[in-house]
Amino acid sequence: MERIAVVSVALSVGAMILALAVIMGFKREITHKIAGFAAHATLTDVRSVRAFDSTPVLRSERLEDFVGGVDGFVSMTPYAVRSGIVRTDETVEGILLKGVDSTYDWRFFGEWLQEGALPRVGGVVRTKEILLSRNLARRLRLGVGDRAEMLFVEHGAVPRRDRFKVAGIYSSGMDEMDNAVIMTDLRNVQRLSDWSAQEVSGYEIFTRDIASSDDFVRRLNRAILYDEGDETANLVALSVREQYANIFDWLKAHDVNAAVIIIIMLIVAFFNMTSALLVLVMERTRMIGLLKTFGMRNGALRRIFLYRAFFIALRGMAWGNGVGLALCFLQQATGWARLSAEGYLLSRVPIGLGWEWLLLLDAGVLAAIVVLLVIPTYIVSKIKPVEAIRYE
Repeated sequence: MERIAVVSVALSVGAMILALAVIMGFKREITHKIAGFAAHATLTDVRSVRAFDSTPVLRSERLEDFVGGVDGFVSMTPYAVRSGIVRTDETVEGILLKGVDSTYDWRFFGEWLQEGALPRVGGVVRTKEILLSRNLARRLRLGVGDRAEMLFVEHGAVPRRDRFKVAGIYSSGMDEMDNAVIMTDLRNVQRLSDWSAQEVSGYEIFTRDIASSDDFVRRLNRAILYDEGDETANLVALSVREQYANIFDWLKAHDVNAAVIIIIMLIVAFFNMTSALLVLVMERTRMIGLLKTFGMRNGALRRIFLYRAFFIALRGMAWGNGVGLALCFLQQATGWARLSAEGYLLSRVPIGLGWEWLLLLDAGVLAAIVVLLVIPTYIVSKIKPVEAIRYE
């Protein structure tokens, strides 16, 4: 029974560690990648919200100083987007061409770069280089250095056509974004939209962290509401959580899954530990009777069996931590567990380990098991010394 209890606790703790590591990994990876594509917040024309193509926002020093003065602001960069079609001899794909300038932070795409180089943007000479995803490159059969023809449909006009050179290929692992976003120089999108050099789709804004983006957006929108300048007319700020509410709600639902798994695993461990404890008590009935005869109180006897149960649980938790962490490290190193990107947004199971929640989980599980085992130890109080001594 002790071995069964140890194995039960080990399996329960291992399952909890795996479940929490995967859930933390999902939250970290998806949040990080969405921030790479859309920053922490965006400032755009209210008519561009949920629209297929954007209404231009006029860049100005006053507007940028205005946004920079809001508490929580870290940095901002202009961007312009234009929906279009990439056409090759083999296939046609709908895309979103996103233009940025020299102030853009390429850190995220630098992490995801698979082949070639990042496109040159914001230089003296405008380049027609693009950065597209590996998924798009495979479907379009394009490689670094190839030319890609794009069509941009305008209402009531002949589609505009342009050719771009593939400078690099990236892969974020988030297929929903990879299948659409192509990066290029801001001036390319402005030219295709017939915009001036001061017209953009909006600004991408980074705050202290993604958790504080909602508060920042509320402060910024309140400041815009009471500002009387023409620069802020018709502008609205949206946090990344508002733009991708369905994804963040889906991530939040994982907290319920984690709670259910932890409760079920605790119940399994508790019942097996209870069985082991009862067997220990029954095996030591004669000893309990003798100790009571010598004057030992029930409380002291219960503590003896609680100490024994504590060390059994501790052994199980040690094995559970070893197995759970080994599987987590194996997944981090090899990525052997794969996912359907269509349903889970990521192509492989992410792992997010943290010593804080791991120690908290271990301490909580051990405390919960020991506290719950106080109840079955009361059977010691029911054992009568006279009957126990006669027990064979």
